[in-house]
Amino acid sequence: MRYIRTALFAPGINPKVMAKAIASDVDAVILDLEDSVSNSSKVEARQLVRQTILDLHDSPAKDKPYVMVRVNAADTGLLAEDVEAITVAGLGMVFIPKAEHLHDIEKVSKQLDRLEQAQGISGVAIGLQIETALGVYRCYDLIKASARVQLTSLGTAKDGDLQNNLGCGWSVDGPEMLYARSKVLLDSRAAGNVTPIDGVFANLNDESGLLIESTMSASLGYVGRTIIHPKQIEIVEKAYGISPALIAYYEQIISEFEAAEKEGIAAITINNQLIDYAMYRQAKRVITTMKK
Repeated sequence: MRYIRTALFAPGINPKVMAKAIASDVDAVILDLEDSVSNSSKVEARQLVRQTILDLHDSPAKDKPYVMVRVNAADTGLLAEDVEAITVAGLGMVFIPKAEHLHDIEKVSKQLDRLEQAQGISGVAIGLQIETALGVYRCYDLIKASARVQLTSLGTAKDGDLQNNLGCGWSVDGPEMLYARSKVLLDSRAAGNVTPIDGVFANLNDESGLLIESTMSASLGYVGRTIIHPKQIEIVEKAYGISPALIAYYEQIISEFEAAEKEGIAAITINNQLIDYAMYRQAKRVITTMKK
């Protein structure tokens, strides 16, 4: 899975909006079959999303975004049919909302095994949208339910499902959801090769609020977030990005530490800071991540 800093939602019932999302400068698009699609339009949206994925896969364009599809939650009874319809060449990830139960993740994983084999494709991942207290509580085990799970996203939107379920308040600087953010981040890192991204910031006109919350989220360890409009891309990339100065510093660490290591030295100083294997590993992680 590629590095995801911005993942833009687009309603699966609206071909024009999906096309605009795909054409925008985002790392991933989330073609949505869930909350942005009315119950009466679910079947039509499945077919529109399926065709959109196939068309993008066949497109000669070079810089294609990673394609995620948010399916309907397991308790709707629509999940299996959603997965059946949208698992085609070009699909990157099945994004499962309100993830709570291990057996739901296991079922989707087995269904993907069957569909991939039948179609001669491979590599479809699973992403978990954590939007309930139970989902937060079980996050680590949900991740471990399938090797396909490669991404978590915490539902932090104001007045969203998680706030509703927790019964908490909401503010831009986020103390009300700090524990949930921290636990999902910790579980994602502890579980292994899982990308943690934050949720939607719903106020399109509050650019300063988006920057404040995203900067806080990035400081915790989240690498990006879901967004709902292209106008949010620049701010999110700024908040979750790494400054040129810090990149240069980490490259200096790598270069000088590796040179010292060849001489049998495992502790040096740069700008009066001690650099040993721990700092070297951090520098390598950051620079490697930037190249994904």
